[in-house]
Amino acid sequence: MSSTRRLTAIRERMHELAGIPHSSQHGGEPWVASLGGLLGIAIVVALTQGMVGSEAAVFVVPSLGAAAVIVFAAPHSQFAQPWPLLAGNMLSALVGVLSQLIIPDPTLAGAAAVGGAIGVMHLARCIHPPGGATALAAVVGGPAIHDLGFAYALYPVGLNCLILGATAILFNYPFPWRRYPASLTHYAPLPPGRGGGGYPLPGDEHVRKAMDELNVVLDVGTDELRQVVHRALAIAQSSADSRLPQVKAGHFYCNDRPGQQWSVRQIIDEHRSANPDEDIVIYRVVAGRGLDRTGRCTRIEFARWVGSEFRPRRQQQIGRASCRERV
Repeated sequence: MSSTRRLTAIRERMHELAGIPHSSQHGGEPWVASLGGLLGIAIVVALTQGMVGSEAAVFVVPSLGAAAVIVFAAPHSQFAQPWPLLAGNMLSALVGVLSQLIIPDPTLAGAAAVGGAIGVMHLARCIHPPGGATALAAVVGGPAIHDLGFAYALYPVGLNCLILGATAILFNYPFPWRRYPASLTHYAPLPPGRGGGGYPLPGDEHVRKAMDELNVVLDVGTDELRQVVHRALAIAQSSADSRLPQVKAGHFYCNDRPGQQWSVRQIIDEHRSANPDEDIVIYRVVAGRGLDRTGRCTRIEFARWVGSEFRPRRQQQIGRASCRERV
């Protein structure tokens, strides 16, 4: 292995260990996300200061700042969707208020608030990481927040989440690739077909079942994940097709399979079209399985079947020949 390849391998391994993701964003994505976050949090800060005062706002706003990062930087994240944003924060706020009321010690109350919020969000299927800070703020936020009691979950928390979500909907809508919520992003329909190895392409129900069996929580929706899988299969197939042999009329080809699967075909005719992928070839089986049968398929399908080109010394020897002679 050359030193350059060794350094590349080391760098990729270090990226994996550090969790540095591969960047696949649009060129202007950081600027769009930053502008959206600036707009959303400016509205929220102004509203929170008006409701609970500047001192208490210091404890409330950080969780909403974290929510703004998720909603505007990763609008298709499962953690950013309206239900986790609203329910995750409001339920966490209720858990935080309850912890503050029944546990005298602030340290234990804060720990109980965060731990309880995580459990409640799991049960309600609304995991939203900033919810932990929302619960903690109910404990350490001081008299201005304590005096609100359970109303803290409605305002400023619930109201601010509604405003943040509405801002995200309006701001992201002009950008088709990042519309919020994720359900507003419509992907081009994928044609039916099969993936690598002849397996059917997975649908949403297959993705959900696989996630259930693996017991994993992914920060991406099933529709997006299915789109990624389909696109990856299409790219892999296209890459494989680019290396396929160029099959020609009159030539013989073998599938190189063992035993009774072995077969040799000769292309006896072809019909070309404007799109090379739609060219039709007509073949005859001259040896092996399906002897003397004829068939037709697209040129690319025939090329996928081919293992090697077969060149018999004399045509009458085809039936006794092997596929050792390759181009």
